[in-house]
Order: sequence, then structure tokens, then C-alpha cells
Amino acid sequence: MTRSSRRTDPLLQPYRLKHLTLRNRIMSTAHEPAYSENGLPGERYRLYHVEKAKGGIALTMTAGSAVVSHDSPPAFGNLHAFDDAIVPGLRDLADACHEHGAAVMIQITHLGRRTSWNKGAWLPVLAASPVREAAHRSFPKEAEDWDLARIARDYAAAAARMQAAGLDGIEIEAYGHLLDGFWSPATNHRTDEHNGDLDARLRFTRSVLDAVREAVGPDFIVGIRMVADEAWEKGLSREDGVEIARRLVADGRIDFLNLVRGHIDTDAALAEVIPVQGMRSAPHLDFAGEVRRTLGFPVFHAARIADVATARHAIAEGKLDMVGMTRAHMADPHIAAKVAAGMEARIRPCVGATYCLDRIYEGHEALCIHNAATGREATIPHLVRRGDGPRRRVVIAGAGPAGLEAARVCAERGHAVTLLEAADRPGGQVALAARSRRRSELIGIVDWRVAECARLGVRLETNIFAEAEDVLAREPDIVIVATGGLPQPPPLDEGAEHTVSSWDILAGDAAPGSEVLLYDDNGAHPGMQAAEHVARAGSRLEIVTPERFFAPEIGGLNHVAYARCFLENGVTITINTRLRSVRRKGNRLLATLGSDYASTTEEREVDQVVAEHGTLPNAELYDALKPRARNRGEVDQAALIEGRPQTVVHDAQSAFQLFRIGDATASRNIHAAIYDATRLCMVF
Repeated sequence: MTRSSRRTDPLLQPYRLKHLTLRNRIMSTAHEPAYSENGLPGERYRLYHVEKAKGGIALTMTAGSAVVSHDSPPAFGNLHAFDDAIVPGLRDLADACHEHGAAVMIQITHLGRRTSWNKGAWLPVLAASPVREAAHRSFPKEAEDWDLARIARDYAAAAARMQAAGLDGIEIEAYGHLLDGFWSPATNHRTDEHNGDLDARLRFTRSVLDAVREAVGPDFIVGIRMVADEAWEKGLSREDGVEIARRLVADGRIDFLNLVRGHIDTDAALAEVIPVQGMRSAPHLDFAGEVRRTLGFPVFHAARIADVATARHAIAEGKLDMVGMTRAHMADPHIAAKVAAGMEARIRPCVGATYCLDRIYEGHEALCIHNAATGREATIPHLVRRGDGPRRRVVIAGAGPAGLEAARVCAERGHAVTLLEAADRPGGQVALAARSRRRSELIGIVDWRVAECARLGVRLETNIFAEAEDVLAREPDIVIVATGGLPQPPPLDEGAEHTVSSWDILAGDAAPGSEVLLYDDNGAHPGMQAAEHVARAGSRLEIVTPERFFAPEIGGLNHVAYARCFLENGVTITINTRLRSVRRKGNRLLATLGSDYASTTEEREVDQVVAEHGTLPNAELYDALKPRARNRGEVDQAALIEGRPQTVVHDAQSAFQLFRIGDATASRNIHAAIYDATRLCMVF
């Protein structure tokens, strides 16, 4: 990008918010990656945000949300805004981000009913009214007058802590949490002064904002992330939501609006607010733009704005003042810097997999499906530096996600890399998964790495089913086997040969039968994706699983699309049940089902049995090379974990080291394959 185009690019223009000048229009909205340490931001939390600051972002918002009260249990690994001990860690975070030119704010909240009572201090969950939230299953207590007075004080004290930590501002959360619980007729059934007309429903919110302003003064930036339309027949209407926004602006207590549309009390509803792959891009952008035009007030917004073109459009058309690219920054924290440097095409794409959020909602930390450095900044660099050792010849077998990542990282380190692939194009299991239209964005994982490998001079040779002599003929110093796995049948008493795999269905090697039993004891995407394909083909389908619920390895947001498909297509789901055997019965199949919980069995007569039981390593090449390798394939696990070179030697006369990664080692997932490759190769 030329200096002239940088001056005219809408995304790169500074924005003044009150006294604060933001260097461009790109931000990461508040979210909780669950990197906290006992509710406090430590090194991992700090480095995660600092990386975005290094990458040129204008504003990074921490926490999603930091909780202001003890009776707002931290269900998502939330930061403890109620604790004075939070101040030093936040000050370190803010100072470090400021050094790199980024502003820092934090979102604070009382979660209301959107949490679980058996976290934190085990206090009762409370809400405007005792209306249960399905997603977190707590039965809340109706907040009493003394609760509301205390919580308003808690908000004020939390805001003062954030100001003391040197943050540039705060954002108060009001969607699906306590404050907006008073706004919505779906959740406010009170008979006191906090229900009735809009001013009555805003009474508590205004008391909180008054308390906050008294604590931090008129100059500190205070915004609100709020729902302006619950898109719900019994919830807050668009008309009332926009009017609430207008009244809050007119009150003069806030400095910006961060707008949300929808409700989040179920997984299905949440997926409309935070769309996943296969759903519409930026679905609420036009709505946010209409509110901005109506109010003439600073508006921020984020909801699947994953690419620079959409973000640029949002600013250029005056729909937003600041555009949130939150999941996109998990994939690549250097978006702004790459745009400014004219390297937009090199941005690692967010592919919408939502592995990040699904992990959070399952009680884990956030990780990007194809950036192993996110959340691991202390040990893994986002930018791989050229090594200072000798240039080595690296031969990699298999161009799936593991092999492509290994090739990319080794080439970044300055080595001569040859990548051998048996198929006519790279991609491995990712290419197979991306055949489904709804998950087609996954191919970005492959395409980005193929482009990077081409830029770095990796020699990609396709249609080569590599054998040991093919590898050795290239005189390697390092050999990496990334040949993936092959589908394995489940352990049946008999008849495994009568089943077809989920791969057969997805690849089109087996057409769905008229009446299909799909047995899945893996519980991840392959089986469910095959089931989706079968269901949409018009087959009569029964999914059988030994689990307590179907697809336990898939988080709530990705669960939604499968559940919707199965309901729309009349799929039967049978849990707590194992496939025992399959036998021929004429031109059909007889499947015998059992259970871990009883000795009884039952039978199903079907046209086809599809089985998903993970993969077995495709280890033929590895096994052939292992006796000839210097390290005999051994991995020093301590060195791998600590980021040190591999130095195991069993045969000093051998010319090469040998390693295997990804599903060539064991059946796991895309992130595991890429993590294997990154941490192994970054020290070669």
C-alpha cells in the first residue's frame, strides 16, 4: 500500500473519542479468553493483548466481562473486577499496550442470570425476575432493593479500579446480563418501580451509570455494549431498544454505544448474535448503521466482521465509527499492520470455525483453530524469525494442515523445504471437510498456507505417494511425516466390513442409502458432517451414539447448525447406545444395538451403516524410515514443550532426523496438528 493509499484508506484513519485519539478504526471487542489466573490478568492475559497492540490495532478491549460483584459468579473464567488485586496486572497490561500505540479498555458487568451458582463464592444467582436462563440453567433470585443498591456501588468501585489501573476507559455490558434484564419484557416481571414504562425499566441502569460517573468523574471514557433489539417476539423490541439507546445518549452519562442485536439465552439464539461458519457475514452491520445514523453518536459493533473488505465498507459507508474484528484478531493479531504495509493478502483468515468460543463455553481457554500462537505468546511467536543456524534440507510427507504448517515454519526459518503430497492437491482432511458447503470456509486454512509456502519457496510435489526411497533420494537432514490417518471401523463383535466410513460419505465414494444408521463414537465433526450430508440427501437417518448426548466434542455454537439440520430433516438421535454388530440380511443390513447400561439388545434393518470411529495413523512411511533415522523417531518431549531443539541421537552415522506430527501420530483435530508442527519446527 502506498503512502497515499494509507492516507485515504478508511480503516487507517484516526478517530477521536472524547479526549482519546485512536490511531485507526480497527478494534477487538471485549471477550473473555479464560486466560486469567485466579481471576487476575497475568502474563498470558497481558501478552495476548500486547500482541494485538504490536500488530497495529487501535483499541483492544479486555474481559468479556470482568465481574463487579461476588454474586456474579465467574462462569467463563472472568476477571475479578471486585478485587483490588486486579489493578497491578491491568496496569502492566495497559502500559505494555500503550507502549505499542494501542488504547486499552475493559468491559465490566454483573452477569445476572447468565452464569452458574456453583462457581466462585457459590452465592445465589440473581436477576431482575426469577426467570431461568436455559443456557446456564440457574434459577435466579429476584434482586431486592438492597441488592441493587449494593451492585450499583460495586459497579462504581470496579470502575474506579479500572481508572486507577491506567486504562483508557470502560464498557458496561448490557446484553443478556443483569442491566438489560430490567429492560426486556421477557425477563422483567417485577411489580415495583423497576418495571412499567421505559424510564422505570431504565431506573437501575441509570443508578449504575450515576454511581460510575461519580466514581470516575466526567472525563474518563464510559461506554455501554447494549442490545438495541432482541429480535425475539417476547423480548425487547427494536423500537424500544433504539429508544433506550437514545435516552441513554441524551442523559449524557456515556461516550459510545457498542451495539448488539439478538438474545443469548440459548445456544441457537447465541449463534444468531455470534454467527459461525455457514452463516451470513456481518448480519447486524446495517442495523448498527441505522442506529448510528438515527442518533448521531459514536457507534462500535462486532458480529462476524471477519475480513478487511467488510470492515472497510463499514467505515467507508458511515455505518460504524470503530469496527470490531475480534475473532479475526485471534487468527491474526497483525491485521492493521498488514493493511498499512500493503500486505492485506497475507492476513491469516478467520475461517469461522468458532473453535475459540466453543472452547470457552465448554470450560476451556480460547484457542484459534489454525493459529497455535494465540494464547501461547510466551512460548510461540506469531512471526517466525529466520534461524541463525545452517540451512538444512527438510522433506515433509503429507500436505494436510500439519504438513503445510511444518513447511511454512521451516521455510520461514530459512530451510530448503520439499513437500510431498499423494493427492493431486494439498489439504488432507481439511479439504475433505470443506467439501460441505456450510463448512467450505475451512479451506482458508489450506489456501493461506499454500500461498505462504509459495512465497517462501517451498517445493510442493503432488501425486507422489512417498515411500522411503523417495524421501531418502532427496538427501534430507530432517524428515517430517505428516501423512495423517485413515478411517478406522469401530470395535464390533462382527461385521465391520459391512460399514462405510464418514469419509466415504463426505468424499462421495459412497452414496447415502435410503435408510441409514450412522454410528458415531468419536463425537466430533466428521461423523456429524457425514450425518448432515445424509440427512440433506433425503435419507431416513438414525444417529446412534454411546454418549450421553450427540457430538460431545463439538461446542454449543457449532452444535446449533447440526441440531437444526437434524430437526428439519426428521433425523432420529439415539443416545447411550452402542453398535454391537452388522450382518447381511438379503440385500440389506441388520445392525444389533446394545448399551453400557443394560444387557438387552435391539436390532435395526437398514440399507447402509455409516461408522465414525476416528482415524488410525497412516504410519507406513514412518515405520520404514524409523530404523534409519538418527533419532529413531524419538521426540524429546521436554524439549518440545519448552521450545528447545531436538537433540536425541541413537545413530550418529545417520544423515537425518525423523519426526511425525498430526494424525500420523494419533487421531486428534486441526488445531492439534498445527500446534504439533509449529512448536516442533520453530526451533529447527
